[in-house]
Amino acid sequence: MSTTQTLTRIHIPTPLRAYTNHEATVAVAGATVGEALANLVARYPELKRHLFDDEGRLRSFVNVYVRDEDIRYLEGDRTPLGAGDELSIVPSIAGG
Repeated sequence: MSTTQTLTRIHIPTPLRAYTNHEATVAVAGATVGEALANLVARYPELKRHLFDDEGRLRSFVNVYVRDEDIRYLEGDRTPLGAGDELSIVPSIAGG
């Protein structure tokens, strides 16, 4: 019996594209946001320190959106992904 896993497109912000071979969008497998992000950093290990802290938690200044909703207001990294879902990584911008 074969199972087909849906690929999720992750949109990479310009400052982080240096760590994804300059790819603007990367397709990865994953049933949840956490699995998709884990597969992203497995493919591009240098990206991990920019997204996750030493305890493996998403950095506070990194915002992740699925279906245009911040995962912090959904189920966090346990937010399920469905067919056609896309993730957007949006780093916070500070200034004044």
